Amino acid sequence: MSAPSGAVVPSEGICVLHLFCHLTHETDASAVQDAEKHLVNEGGQLVTAAIVGHKADVGFVALCPDMRPLWAFQRACASAGLAASSSYVSLTELSEYAAGLPEEMRQARLYPRLPPEGMPAFCFYPMSKRRSESHNWYALDFEERKRLMLGHGLVGRNYRGRIVQLITGSTGLDDWEWGVTLFGRRPDDLKACVYEMRFDEASALYADFGPFYTGMVGELGAVLEAGAPR
Repeated sequence: MSAPSGAVVPSEGICVLHLFCHLTHETDASAVQDAEKHLVNEGGQLVTAAIVGHKADVGFVALCPDMRPLWAFQRACASAGLAASSSYVSLTELSEYAAGLPEEMRQARLYPRLPPEGMPAFCFYPMSKRRSESHNWYALDFEERKRLMLGHGLVGRNYRGRIVQLITGSTGLDDWEWGVTLFGRRPDDLKACVYEMRFDEASALYADFGPFYTGMVGELGAVLEAGAPR
Protein backbone atom coordinates (compact mmCIF):
# COMPACT_ATOMS: atom_id res chain seq x y z
CA MET A 1 0.00 0.00 0.00
CA SER A 2 1.55 3.29 -1.10
CA ALA A 3 1.04 6.71 0.49
CA PRO A 4 -1.01 9.35 -1.37
CA SER A 5 1.01 11.32 -3.89
CA GLY A 6 1.74 14.98 -3.24
CA ALA A 7 2.94 16.49 0.02
CA VAL A 8 0.38 17.09 2.79
CA VAL A 9 2.05 19.94 4.68
CA PRO A 10 0.58 22.59 7.00
CA SER A 11 1.14 26.24 6.12
CA GLU A 12 2.85 26.68 9.51
CA GLY A 13 4.28 24.11 11.92
CA ILE A 14 4.63 20.36 11.45
CA CYS A 15 2.48 17.24 11.72
CA VAL A 16 2.59 15.08 14.85
CA LEU A 17 1.52 11.49 15.44
CA HIS A 18 1.36 10.00 18.93
CA LEU A 19 1.19 6.23 18.51
CA PHE A 20 0.86 3.81 21.44
CA CYS A 21 1.41 0.10 20.89
CA HIS A 22 1.67 -3.27 22.58
CA LEU A 23 4.64 -5.48 21.80
CA THR A 24 3.77 -8.97 20.58
CA HIS A 25 5.65 -12.20 19.98
CA GLU A 26 5.61 -11.23 16.29
CA THR A 27 7.23 -7.82 16.81
CA ASP A 28 10.24 -7.41 14.51
CA ALA A 29 12.48 -4.85 16.24
CA SER A 30 14.73 -4.42 13.21
CA ALA A 31 11.73 -3.59 11.02
CA VAL A 32 10.61 -0.92 13.50
CA GLN A 33 14.12 0.54 13.48
CA ASP A 34 14.00 0.59 9.68
CA ALA A 35 10.73 2.52 9.94
CA GLU A 36 12.44 5.06 12.17
CA LYS A 37 15.28 5.47 9.67
CA HIS A 38 12.81 6.02 6.85
CA LEU A 39 10.96 8.67 8.88
CA VAL A 40 14.21 10.50 9.65
CA ASN A 41 15.29 10.31 6.00
CA GLU A 42 12.00 12.00 5.11
CA GLY A 43 12.79 14.91 7.41
CA GLY A 44 11.02 13.61 10.51
CA GLN A 45 12.04 12.81 14.04
CA LEU A 46 10.94 10.18 16.54
CA VAL A 47 10.73 10.09 20.32
CA THR A 48 10.31 6.65 21.88
CA ALA A 49 9.05 5.99 25.41
CA ALA A 50 8.56 2.81 27.40
CA ILE A 51 5.00 3.13 28.70
CA VAL A 52 4.17 2.01 32.24
CA GLY A 53 0.71 0.54 32.80
CA HIS A 54 -1.63 -1.64 30.76
CA LYS A 55 -2.55 0.97 28.10
CA ALA A 56 0.59 0.34 26.01
CA ASP A 57 4.12 -1.02 26.10
CA VAL A 58 5.73 1.57 23.87
CA GLY A 59 4.79 5.08 22.80
CA PHE A 60 6.03 7.05 19.83
CA VAL A 61 5.94 10.78 19.19
CA ALA A 62 6.60 11.08 15.46
CA LEU A 63 7.00 14.55 13.94
CA CYS A 64 7.36 15.47 10.29
CA PRO A 65 6.55 18.46 8.07
CA ASP A 66 4.69 16.14 5.68
CA MET A 67 1.84 13.95 6.97
CA ARG A 68 2.59 11.10 4.57
CA PRO A 69 5.75 9.79 6.31
CA LEU A 70 3.76 9.61 9.57
CA TRP A 71 1.22 7.38 7.83
CA ALA A 72 4.04 5.27 6.41
CA PHE A 73 5.58 4.94 9.90
CA GLN A 74 2.22 3.90 11.34
CA ARG A 75 1.76 1.23 8.65
CA ALA A 76 5.34 0.00 9.04
CA CYS A 77 4.84 -0.47 12.78
CA ALA A 78 1.72 -2.54 12.12
CA SER A 79 3.56 -4.65 9.55
CA ALA A 80 6.40 -5.13 12.05
CA GLY A 81 4.05 -6.79 14.55
CA LEU A 82 3.27 -3.90 16.89
CA ALA A 83 -0.37 -3.85 17.99
CA ALA A 84 -1.66 -0.27 18.15
CA SER A 85 -3.74 0.52 21.23
CA SER A 86 -4.25 4.25 20.70
CA SER A 87 -3.17 7.14 18.50
CA TYR A 88 -3.45 10.90 18.33
CA VAL A 89 -3.02 13.25 15.37
CA SER A 90 -2.21 16.93 15.78
CA LEU A 91 -0.11 19.86 14.53
CA THR A 92 2.41 22.06 16.27
CA GLU A 93 0.96 25.53 16.62
CA LEU A 94 1.25 29.00 18.08
CA SER A 95 -1.49 29.97 20.50
CA GLU A 96 -3.71 32.86 19.44
CA TYR A 97 -2.63 34.45 22.74
CA ALA A 98 1.08 34.35 21.81
CA ALA A 99 1.29 37.67 19.99
CA GLY A 100 4.65 39.33 20.58
CA LEU A 101 6.41 36.08 21.45
CA PRO A 102 10.17 36.26 20.68
CA GLU A 103 11.11 34.62 17.38
CA GLU A 104 13.28 32.00 19.11
CA MET A 105 10.32 30.84 21.21
CA ARG A 106 8.02 30.88 18.16
CA GLN A 107 10.38 28.59 16.28
CA ALA A 108 10.76 26.27 19.27
CA ARG A 109 6.99 25.80 19.46
CA LEU A 110 6.42 25.37 15.75
CA TYR A 111 9.54 23.32 14.95
CA PRO A 112 10.67 21.61 18.18
CA ARG A 113 13.68 19.34 18.48
CA LEU A 114 12.89 16.43 20.76
CA PRO A 115 13.44 14.85 23.20
CA PRO A 116 14.95 17.45 25.56
CA GLU A 117 18.23 16.41 27.14
CA GLY A 118 18.17 15.18 30.73
CA MET A 119 14.39 14.76 30.92
CA PRO A 120 13.58 11.04 30.76
CA ALA A 121 10.17 11.18 32.48
CA PHE A 122 7.34 11.30 29.93
CA CYS A 123 3.60 11.72 29.84
CA PHE A 124 0.97 12.54 27.25
CA TYR A 125 -2.69 13.43 27.54
CA PRO A 126 -5.32 15.04 25.31
CA MET A 127 -7.59 17.83 26.52
CA SER A 128 -10.40 20.11 25.40
CA LYS A 129 -11.94 23.33 26.62
CA ARG A 130 -15.31 22.85 28.30
CA ARG A 131 -18.55 23.84 26.56
CA SER A 132 -21.15 23.30 29.28
CA GLU A 133 -24.14 25.45 30.13
CA SER A 134 -22.40 26.93 33.15
CA HIS A 135 -18.82 27.14 31.79
CA ASN A 136 -18.41 27.58 28.05
CA TRP A 137 -14.89 28.59 27.04
CA TYR A 138 -16.02 29.55 23.57
CA ALA A 139 -18.66 31.93 24.89
CA LEU A 140 -15.97 34.07 26.56
CA ASP A 141 -14.60 37.09 24.72
CA PHE A 142 -10.98 37.12 23.56
CA GLU A 143 -9.67 39.40 26.30
CA GLU A 144 -11.09 37.19 29.05
CA ARG A 145 -9.67 34.05 27.45
CA LYS A 146 -6.31 35.78 27.07
CA ARG A 147 -6.33 36.80 30.74
CA LEU A 148 -7.04 33.23 31.82
CA MET A 149 -4.37 31.76 29.58
CA LEU A 150 -1.74 34.24 30.73
CA GLY A 151 -2.44 33.19 34.31
CA HIS A 152 -2.23 29.55 33.26
CA GLY A 153 1.16 30.22 31.67
CA LEU A 154 2.50 31.77 34.86
CA VAL A 155 1.93 28.47 36.66
CA GLY A 156 3.89 26.63 33.98
CA ARG A 157 6.85 29.00 34.32
CA ASN A 158 7.33 27.78 37.89
CA TYR A 159 8.53 24.49 36.35
CA ARG A 160 11.10 25.94 33.97
CA GLY A 161 14.16 23.69 34.00
CA ARG A 162 12.12 20.78 35.40
CA ILE A 163 9.52 20.39 32.64
CA VAL A 164 9.50 20.85 28.88
CA GLN A 165 6.07 20.80 27.25
CA LEU A 166 4.86 20.33 23.71
CA ILE A 167 1.33 21.59 23.08
CA THR A 168 -0.14 20.52 19.75
CA GLY A 169 -3.48 21.48 18.24
CA SER A 170 -5.97 18.88 17.06
CA THR A 171 -9.30 20.68 16.62
CA GLY A 172 -10.85 19.14 13.52
CA LEU A 173 -8.13 16.47 13.39
CA ASP A 174 -8.86 14.22 16.36
CA ASP A 175 -11.38 13.67 19.15
CA TRP A 176 -9.90 16.24 21.52
CA GLU A 177 -8.71 19.79 20.89
CA TRP A 178 -5.11 19.69 22.11
CA GLY A 179 -2.44 17.14 22.87
CA VAL A 180 -0.12 17.83 25.80
CA THR A 181 3.27 16.08 25.89
CA LEU A 182 5.41 16.63 28.97
CA PHE A 183 9.06 15.73 29.53
CA GLY A 184 10.40 15.96 33.08
CA ARG A 185 13.55 15.35 35.06
CA ARG A 186 11.61 13.14 37.48
CA PRO A 187 8.09 11.64 37.41
CA ASP A 188 7.04 13.71 40.41
CA ASP A 189 7.87 16.85 38.39
CA LEU A 190 5.14 15.78 35.96
CA LYS A 191 2.74 15.03 38.79
CA ALA A 192 3.35 18.32 40.59
CA CYS A 193 3.00 20.41 37.43
CA VAL A 194 -0.30 18.87 36.33
CA TYR A 195 -1.67 18.97 39.88
CA GLU A 196 -0.88 22.64 40.39
CA MET A 197 -2.27 23.62 37.01
CA ARG A 198 -5.62 22.03 37.84
CA PHE A 199 -6.16 24.72 40.47
CA ASP A 200 -5.63 27.44 37.88
CA GLU A 201 -8.92 29.08 36.85
CA ALA A 202 -8.51 28.20 33.17
CA SER A 203 -8.22 24.50 34.04
CA ALA A 204 -10.49 24.30 37.08
CA LEU A 205 -13.47 25.80 35.26
CA TYR A 206 -12.84 25.16 31.59
CA ALA A 207 -10.63 22.07 31.02
CA ASP A 208 -11.59 18.46 30.32
CA PHE A 209 -8.82 15.84 30.26
CA GLY A 210 -8.46 12.57 28.41
CA PRO A 211 -6.44 9.45 29.30
CA PHE A 212 -2.83 9.81 30.48
CA TYR A 213 0.09 7.78 29.11
CA THR A 214 3.17 7.74 31.33
CA GLY A 215 6.62 6.30 30.91
CA MET A 216 10.32 6.78 30.27
CA VAL A 217 12.07 8.14 27.19
CA GLY A 218 14.61 5.74 25.72
CA GLU A 219 16.41 4.71 22.57
CA LEU A 220 14.17 2.75 20.23
CA GLY A 221 16.24 -0.43 20.18
CA ALA A 222 16.66 -0.53 23.96
CA VAL A 223 12.93 -0.01 24.59
CA LEU A 224 11.94 -2.72 22.14
CA GLU A 225 14.47 -5.19 23.54
CA ALA A 226 13.60 -4.54 27.19
CA GLY A 227 9.86 -4.84 26.57
CA ALA A 228 9.86 -7.81 24.21
CA PRO A 229 7.65 -10.73 25.36
CA ARG A 230 9.69 -13.64 26.64
